[in-house]
Amino acid sequence: MDLEDILRRHIYDVTLAIGAPPAIAALADAAGQNADEVRAALQRLAVARILVLQPGSSEILMAPPFSAVPTPFLVTAERRGAASAESQTFSSYANCAWDALGVPVMMRTPARVTTACGCCGEAIVVDVEPDRPPHGAGVIHFAVPALRWWHDIVFT
Repeated sequence: MDLEDILRRHIYDVTLAIGAPPAIAALADAAGQNADEVRAALQRLAVARILVLQPGSSEILMAPPFSAVPTPFLVTAERRGAASAESQTFSSYANCAWDALGVPVMMRTPARVTTACGCCGEAIVVDVEPDRPPHGAGVIHFAVPALRWWHDIVFT
């Protein structure tokens, strides 16, 4: 595997474990590379639209569907540990409503999305199963057509 493949796999393994993507320093340690090589590989992944990087630091901002920073879309799930029957709460921020529905699918576990209505601010809670579409009342509004999402993915 090339460095981009190694980093991509590690980024998602860590994010699925702890709820947020790792920092460049942690990626460099895990890959046995220096930070400049990792930063360059992350740039290539960003050009390929695999990741979105923070403009100043080149740290990961988005590893879709996960966000490295707090957003209005909190996803929580109860997971059982492989070695014990104890459950632990997993939480992560998604980039948008659409991505929030994708987090439980990637985790392969039921999850709860907590957010608020974009127009009135009323609380919205959606329970999502990983193997079926969400049910209940509500509408997801996409202000930007999908064709233009990557023109400014952070705004979208």
